[in-house]
Formats: sequence, structure tokens, C-alpha cells
Amino acid sequence: MGIIANDFVINVATANGTGSQSSNLVILHSMFEMGVPVSGKNLFPSNISGLPTWFIIRASDKGYQAPGDVTNIQVLMNKDTWIEDLEKLEPGTIVVFNENVRLPVEREDCVVLGMPMTKMARKINPKLGRLMANMYYVGAIAHLLGIDEGAIEKAVSGQFKGKEKAIELNIQAIAEGRAYASENWDFDCEFCVEPRDKSPDSYLIEGNEATALGAIYGGINMLSWYPITPSSSLAESVIGWLPELRSDGSGGSTCAVIQAEDELAAAGMVIGAGWAGGRGMTCTSGPGISLMSEFIGLSYFAEVPGVIWDVNRVGPSTGLPTRTQQGDLTMLYEASHGDTQHIVLIPGTVDECFEFGWRAFDYAERFQTMVFGFSDLDLGMNRWLTNGFQYPDGPMDRGKVIRSQEEMDAIPNYGRYRDVDGDGIPYRTLPGSGLDPILYRGTGHDEDGVYSEDPQVYHDAMARLKKKIDGSRALLPAPKIREEEEKQVGVVFYGSMENTIVEIDDMLEETGLSVSTCRVRALPLHPEVEDFVDRHERTIVLEINRDGQLYGIMRKELPVELVPKLNSVAYSDGMPPRARVYADKILEVLSEAIE
Repeated sequence: MGIIANDFVINVATANGTGSQSSNLVILHSMFEMGVPVSGKNLFPSNISGLPTWFIIRASDKGYQAPGDVTNIQVLMNKDTWIEDLEKLEPGTIVVFNENVRLPVEREDCVVLGMPMTKMARKINPKLGRLMANMYYVGAIAHLLGIDEGAIEKAVSGQFKGKEKAIELNIQAIAEGRAYASENWDFDCEFCVEPRDKSPDSYLIEGNEATALGAIYGGINMLSWYPITPSSSLAESVIGWLPELRSDGSGGSTCAVIQAEDELAAAGMVIGAGWAGGRGMTCTSGPGISLMSEFIGLSYFAEVPGVIWDVNRVGPSTGLPTRTQQGDLTMLYEASHGDTQHIVLIPGTVDECFEFGWRAFDYAERFQTMVFGFSDLDLGMNRWLTNGFQYPDGPMDRGKVIRSQEEMDAIPNYGRYRDVDGDGIPYRTLPGSGLDPILYRGTGHDEDGVYSEDPQVYHDAMARLKKKIDGSRALLPAPKIREEEEKQVGVVFYGSMENTIVEIDDMLEETGLSVSTCRVRALPLHPEVEDFVDRHERTIVLEINRDGQLYGIMRKELPVELVPKLNSVAYSDGMPPRARVYADKILEVLSEAIE
């Protein structure tokens, strides 16, 4: 039997609130410290504690980051899912279990390895036995895979930074778990971790924290928020970094933080900040966007800049608060009643979370509108590799702001909503500039901002707004395209599907297909998306929702002659996308299209 290096999946089944997140992150980060390409998926319940939690760790020298088709090593710690977890396993799976749970492990076709984890943990600390038991499976995994002790110690020190006693106890538990496995398990594991070169600048970071850092470097000076999973950690990250990055030197901060009474109030505060010349932002998820819709329409029609980040969870209604989806795209693009159209930035990596975190403010002020950042739970709340962020390399884009009477006088027949330059974007003033105050209106208004119910005035105002947003297409982030010489199949996708697309691509090309990919990074659609579709015989629009929302947008906006080329593959079950599931669905759709 040959040794399989850096190509396996670990699934840890625990109960929420038992401290398992720390243990799982120690495994993840220890392999990362060895240079192993590794990713983790935390599948946690929507309550505080007690319900089942799974953590999936995948190592892949090919860079695959999807959960994987099969589990190679299963850790059993949760009695409530014990039987179900066992039944799902493929023959040959390595099962590491806590003997103190006292439930059967009846799988003769699997490798079954027990350890009295809770009993051992209580010998170290009787009060913390339930929590520390998890560190014993860390030791077990370290033994099976050959994880370096130094990497383990570094990961533990990072996880419990500043808590010397916790570091000492957890390292002891891991060492005891490793020793027990070595002395009692007569088994040579076919899987192992093999060190790889690691960039000294690389680290793992959650998408929400990356977005928060981007917002800080983008000049945020007002954060309003109302807690909601999975966006809360974005706001908390902004708050956590402000003392270090945005201190005024006297113990204060250069960014105001307000926890609002609800999402609608949070959106209103963003509009207030934008009207005053500040860079205001809030973050939420789908239910929050629903509540914010009235103020979103005000921002669009009154033309007030602001930024809202939607970290997508599963809907509709309360849905599945702690699962992932791309179900809010259409809502963001057309949020509020009446004819609206919004700029939506869609990162697919933590590097883009950072970049779009600051660019969102520039776009909001340039186009004088609400700009949405669109992430999801998978990208936002899991840890991903970066080699360091590219910080803004130029001044902030404040857009068309008149700051002096001289500038005002240079514009003939100035009106707050008059299109002077032919791009649909008017000029604005800021309170406190010394210029006469300018009224912003969310009701019908003419070019001077004067109330009007004249049909032609309304028609012209809406046409200008459409022109303004359409004019952003070529200025927004262009799609990321990887194109084959033979333009047989093009796959258009967006967001966190980026972390699965390489494996999907490889699976499709194993069937003989020539596959190109195009990752959309913004709405309205960049002109290069149309060109990509035009160049390929057939296009798959791939997304993590039920209804094919991007597919619907493309059908509406692309030239009619290109629409027959489009095929939708849309699937969502709340789980991070598995490559095999989506590859098979693509092949099925292509087969039907050929027939």
C-alpha cells in the first residue's frame, strides 16, 4: 500500500459549544504551518450550544478547496449524530472515536481506532475535561498523519495567544493523545502530511475580517450595524482593528461605531453619513436587506453614497442562518420598489474581500449611489489563504464634489441633479463647505432638486439614473477569465464558487471537454462577459441558488442572439459546493442540450 501525501479529507463530528472549534483550527493551522495546501469548512448550527457541528478539513497539493467527495478520516465525538455519521462512511474510512461516549462503532469494513479521551482529559483538569477531550483527537490525528510537533505547538500558541496556562494544558493533552495512539494503535496510516515550501508572508484569514480591513483602509468613518449571522463578525472585525489602525492618538477612534436598533435604522445612518460627506457602511444578510429596502431606494433616487455588505445565508425567511448560498443576487441588484439598479461587487477570494472593501467606497462616491458588497457564509466565516493584501495605491475617489464657490461658478446653471458632463452623474456639495445647502430629494424632483410631478421630468430623471449605473459597467472590476484555445464550453460563475471551480474544471476536462471559465466580479455586467459568451459554443451559468439568478440577469441584459447559448446550472442545499455534484449537473445539462 502506497503512501498518499497531502490528499485527504478529515471530518470531525462534535457538538456545538464543546470547544471543538479551537481543536479543529489547531489541526488546520498546524498543517498550514507545514506548508500543506489546506482548507477548512465549519458547519455549525444556528443555536448557541448543543446541536451538531461538523468541521471538514481538506488537504490537497492540487489546491482543491471543496469539501471533497468522500471522508478519509472520521472523528466521532457527538453521540447525537454518532450512528448517522457512521452510516455515511465509505468502506476503508479511518474512524477515530471517543470511547467514553459508550456507543457502538459497528463498521467492520472501516479502520476503527478508539481512545478514552474524556477520561484522559479529566486527569489533567477535572473541570475542563469536556472541553479538553477534543485536544486528544488532535494528538490522534497528529500521530496518524505525522504532523510536526513544532507546527502543533505554533498552532496552539496562536489559537490561545496570551493564555499561557491554556497553551500548556492543551499541548499536554495533544502530546498524551499522540502517545496513546502510538502505543495502542497497531495501524500504519496510508495518508500523511508532507512538508511543502511556505511563503513567510502567507497566512489564513476569514473573508469577513479581510473585508473589514479593506473598509478601514478605504476610509470608513461610520459603521452602523445590527447583529445577524453571518455578517456580525465583519462588524466585530472592524471594531477589533480600529484601536490599532484608526486611533486618533488620544484614546479615541477616527471611525464612529453605532449598534442600531434594527437594520432599517442602520441603513438610514449610512445615508446620513453619505449625505454629510462621510464614508458610511453597514453589514447584514438577506433578512436585513429586506428590511433596508426602503432606505436603499432613497439612496438610489436621492443619489446619496453608501456601502452595504451582504454576507449571504440561506433563505427565504429565517431559512438556514448558518448555511451558505448565493440567493440574494437579484435582490441586491434591484433592491427597493420601483425601477432600481445597483452596483454589486462580488469577491471570490479573501484578497478581493479586502480590495472590494475599500473600492466599494470609491464607487459609491463616484456614482453617488448605494454600493453592495456580496459575500456569503462560506467565504466570510471560513479561513482562506492569502499572501498579503495589496493596499490602495492612490488617493480616495470622492467623485464629483464641489468644494468652493469658484468651482460652483464654473458650472453653468448648476443644479443638484443636472447632468453636466453627459455621463449621468451630477455634481454635489457637502454640508459645512460654506456653500449654500443643497436639498436631496427622495420624492419626484427636477434637475434643480425642486419637487415635481411632471411626467417628462420623472421620465428624464429615471433615464439619467439608468445611464449613470449603466456607465459603471466598464469601470467596475472586470471578470477573471481563463480561456482555452478551443472555445467549446464556457462556464460563467461568481463569488465563493471560485474555491471549487478548479476541481470542477478538472473533472469536466477528464471527459474530453475543452472548458473555459469566466468569474463575474460585479454587476452591472462588464462588457467582457458578453464577449466571453459570444466566443464560446455553449455557456453554463453556474451558481449556488435554486432559480439561476445570474442566468436570469444575463438573459435579460445580453443581446438576444446570445441567449440561446446560455444554460443554467443552479443548485443549493446550504452546503459549501462539492465539485462532483456541480460537475455532474453540468454534464447532464450539456448532454440534454446536445440532444
